[in-house]
Amino acid sequence: MTSALPRFPPYPIRGVRVLHQKQNCAPHFAEIEVDFEPAAEGFVFEVAEGLTVDYEPAEALSRFFEAAAVGIEEQLSLPEHGVVIATRVVLRRARADVFGSHERAFKIAGYLAARKALERTGCPCL
Repeated sequence: MTSALPRFPPYPIRGVRVLHQKQNCAPHFAEIEVDFEPAAEGFVFEVAEGLTVDYEPAEALSRFFEAAAVGIEEQLSLPEHGVVIATRVVLRRARADVFGSHERAFKIAGYLAARKALERTGCPCL
């Protein structure tokens, strides 16, 4: 008999803050704060209503946020975590920098946010 995999998150996980910063010839900069909420099923990513980020060109922000969502979903989907994704992730805060922000930096920030959230639940997979 097999037991069902646990659902992630088992309870709301609020205020998961990540600053991903790497300074070298190819700098990275992304700062995000996200909340993980239990959902009926699957993965949903939302940007909080009224979120503003001081960054130009502002059109790039949607790509950055999408990359963070991809990073979170990819990290949670890794089989070694042994969870069923049933989460709504809300981006509450973000910062970007002209000299280091790009999609890859935000994707890495997403990975790191998901790992922090898994750690908060005591996931033995980490």
